Amino acid sequence: MATPQEQFPSNPLQRFNALPGSRKMGVVVALAATIALLVGAVLWSRTPDYRVLFSGLSERDAGSVVATLQQMNVPYKTEAGGAIMVPSDQVYDVRFKLASQGLPRGGSVGFELMDNPKLGMTQFQEQVTYQRALEGELARTIQTLAPVEAARVHLAIPKPSVFIREQQKPSASVLVNLYAGRTLDTNQVGAIAHLVSSSVPDLAADHVTVVDQAGNMLTSRSDSASLRGLSSSQFDYVRELEGYYAQRIEAIVVPIVGANNVKAEVRADLDFSEDESTSESYKPNPSPETQAVRSQQSSQESGGGGNQAGGIPGALSNQPPGPATAPLTAPTGANAGAAGGANAAAGAGGSSRRDSVTNFELDKTIRHVRESLGRIKRLSAAVVVNYRASNEPDAKPTPIPAQELDQINNLVKEALGYNQARGDTVNVVNAAFTEAKAEEVEAPVWKDPDNISLAKELLKNLLIFGLAFYLVFGVLRPLLRDLVRVPETLPGEGHGGAGAGLDEDYGDTMAPEVRSQVDAYQHNLNSVRDFSKQNPKIVAEVVKEWMAKE
Repeated sequence: MATPQEQFPSNPLQRFNALPGSRKMGVVVALAATIALLVGAVLWSRTPDYRVLFSGLSERDAGSVVATLQQMNVPYKTEAGGAIMVPSDQVYDVRFKLASQGLPRGGSVGFELMDNPKLGMTQFQEQVTYQRALEGELARTIQTLAPVEAARVHLAIPKPSVFIREQQKPSASVLVNLYAGRTLDTNQVGAIAHLVSSSVPDLAADHVTVVDQAGNMLTSRSDSASLRGLSSSQFDYVRELEGYYAQRIEAIVVPIVGANNVKAEVRADLDFSEDESTSESYKPNPSPETQAVRSQQSSQESGGGGNQAGGIPGALSNQPPGPATAPLTAPTGANAGAAGGANAAAGAGGSSRRDSVTNFELDKTIRHVRESLGRIKRLSAAVVVNYRASNEPDAKPTPIPAQELDQINNLVKEALGYNQARGDTVNVVNAAFTEAKAEEVEAPVWKDPDNISLAKELLKNLLIFGLAFYLVFGVLRPLLRDLVRVPETLPGEGHGGAGAGLDEDYGDTMAPEVRSQVDAYQHNLNSVRDFSKQNPKIVAEVVKEWMAKE
């Protein structure tokens, strides 16, 4: 007689083959479900963490980016709102590659709006379309600057008027979105303003406002430059000049006191007023030897007849001649003869007249003076020199001797170009520097990006391991154990009924508690059989009712 162990051997395959068809199907389904869950968990653990690559793109830019990602074989996902996501470890690499191809180009539109004109457009619609196209083109041009990530341009162009009093000047506003850590200097801001003003008729650069993404106005400054009445270029020149002098002072003092032991600040008062003067001066009564002859004129007249009247008509001509006088020094020799001959000739020949006029140049000086812009009116320098450190351990710094400090003071004056008449001042102070130690604030462990990513990976792996452990030992193992368990009682079949079959199969090997259950089952079964034989109609009605319910 076969025992239960012989009917259900210990080999799992033989046990599986000995099971009924329904139980076989249950075992297969349970095993397949467990394997599927395990494979899904492993695949989920290998799924990369996606991060946003770009968001808020236009449809054209989003399509271009997706097409490029497909060509690059980069996995991506799209979210609601137009966000494109890629694996977190490839975000920056993909951004650099897309930027090298000029993607994304930005949501602004340019003159392509004018490519497909619509039939029946009014003049106002054409003007609005042109203005939109111009704004888009200007924004694209501004975005080519290295610090600018994105830009928006708004133009306020008034309607033209034939009346001068009603004419209004156009204006423009530019919003620039700068990259992190990048700024626009004064020259770049001015370049943006002039770029926009040059693209719009009658638009002055002063009417262009440039603002960054933080709301800071870049075209005007509320610093000391405006308070002092200086333009931005003049203020930059003052700051550059002050930094130049401070650098010269530190360069001459650092070799004496050592690096990081001197601090210098210079204030420069400059005169940016433009002066122009012209002066004309004459020397008083210059001598003939130092003068230049400008022109010379001479004339000579002589009259014939010794007794002929001459001179100016009137009373003076009718006066008798005066008494003769002899010269103090009479000429002698040839000179006497020549003089006598001349006088005789004059007396014999009549009157003689000679005129000579000489004009000299006036001594005149014309001076034209034009003062240059940015003249230095006054320089003030403040220099602080640190105490001298001692080479001995645990020794405090000592002050610099007065003689050496005077030498440093003289060097500072020479480097500054000290001019006492101009009102320059130099102040050199020897003091101990106080170095503030920066306290390093350690970020919490849970805020460290590396720790966060590591924690995510560990949590994912622990979750997968826990799920697999539960499926294997909590679901699959009990299910398989119940399906392939050896039955303790087997229902018998044959002539003697259930009890006879059990007795034939197991005999005396059945346990007492099992025997009592089998006896109770046999007793109930016999009672039902006897009742069915005695009351067949009732049994028929019961069976009929069961069939009606089914």
